[in-house]
Amino acid sequence: MKGLYSSKILAKIREENLEQGLELAHNMSVNYLKQVDTMRVFPSPAALDNLMFFEEELADYPQNTSAILTQLHTYGSPSTVAQTGGRYFGFVCGGILPASLAVKWLTDVWDQNPAMYVMSPVVSKIEAVTEAWVRDLLQLPQTTVAGFVSGSSTATIIGLTTGRNYLLQNLGYDCLKNGLTDAPELKIIVGAGAHSTVYKALSIIGLGNNRLIKVPADKQGRMIVDKLPDLDNRTLLILQAGHVNTGAFDDFNTICQRANQAGAYVHVDGAFGLWAAANDRFSHLTRGLELADSWSTDAHKTLNAPYDNGIILCKHQDMLVNSMHMTGSYIIYSENRDGMLYTAEMSRRARVVELWASLKALGKIGVAELVWELHHKAKYFSEQLAAAGLEIVNDVVFNQVLVRFQSDHKTELLIKKVQESGVCWLGGAKWQGQSVMRISVSSYKTTKKDIDLSANDIVRIAKALGL
Repeated sequence: MKGLYSSKILAKIREENLEQGLELAHNMSVNYLKQVDTMRVFPSPAALDNLMFFEEELADYPQNTSAILTQLHTYGSPSTVAQTGGRYFGFVCGGILPASLAVKWLTDVWDQNPAMYVMSPVVSKIEAVTEAWVRDLLQLPQTTVAGFVSGSSTATIIGLTTGRNYLLQNLGYDCLKNGLTDAPELKIIVGAGAHSTVYKALSIIGLGNNRLIKVPADKQGRMIVDKLPDLDNRTLLILQAGHVNTGAFDDFNTICQRANQAGAYVHVDGAFGLWAAANDRFSHLTRGLELADSWSTDAHKTLNAPYDNGIILCKHQDMLVNSMHMTGSYIIYSENRDGMLYTAEMSRRARVVELWASLKALGKIGVAELVWELHHKAKYFSEQLAAAGLEIVNDVVFNQVLVRFQSDHKTELLIKKVQESGVCWLGGAKWQGQSVMRISVSSYKTTKKDIDLSANDIVRIAKALGL
């Protein structure tokens, strides 16, 4: 019998000095971190032009790690958006805590798949611990379990899938076995200000969009309670903790009590606002939040964990597990936590370790201070702009600020000029039919000096445009 075939290319890769590559990556990363607080927040035109150096045919033979890293750092690093600095206010993108970043590097080397305990005992344990931490931090029912997923969009899909199955089971219909073809019709209720990911999730799980009941919203985007239709045990009701534009919170206490009495299922989209429950000073916003059935959130936003750290929380463990369950003769479940039972994924990276590190680095008091400080800085930002004559459109109840400058045209022009300046970066939106500048204060790195620099630049440009 002839010997096994051995690729010369793979042999060469196996012989490569991995330590040298990691050391080079470390040096480049440190170099980037030293510059991120002072670099342009959005890349310069020259840096963007240099992205052409990535336009190449895939070579036949390997390149070494050093060459790959050098290309990436030379042309890639200057073309990044400085989201880990203190002056990025576009969308709701948090920074990255030092402990989270360091732990991310280590767990990338581990390269664990936490699908089952037998595949990674350490990540299984950390998932179980982090689940308890998050549940207690957000003051959710003790029956609440967590699935650690890619982001709040995925978490919303899982939460609404679980809610759909929960309602249908209570109506005597098993959609896991029978599908949706003959399923009883459900009543889907959303607020008029619901995030677009909710509509996407409903479409993905077969509940569509055209037959939804949209409850009118007030001037801040909150569901108007008096406009809520009758609820029953066929109702899937979706509420919001933190409106994507205004930061407003629905009236959970009133609505959830009514839903619980009717046997409805309540899911809360709390992508960034759910973390307000960690500070009692926001209790006027979060009261009654614990009365819902499931919650979706994202730790990379308010909590400043790295990207790819969504969480689905549900107080109906059996239904969540049944909704995500899969079988196979090769699968080895254990008496310990098997993470795949709580997510739609089997193969996934050990993202929870970064969340665990974020929580450990902050502690309960640190998380509470973080969410309050983001709110305080958003208020300060709004006050600086208002004092200069710009209009603040929303009540700044959390970390979102909406700004308007005289007209749609001038507001849009102001946003464009601010983005071009490179001092800070923020985006625009439409709110109640008008163009607004949207500021999201989401990073622990943001300082008073960052806000002063950003506000002064915005006002400077506004004055040049006729403020």
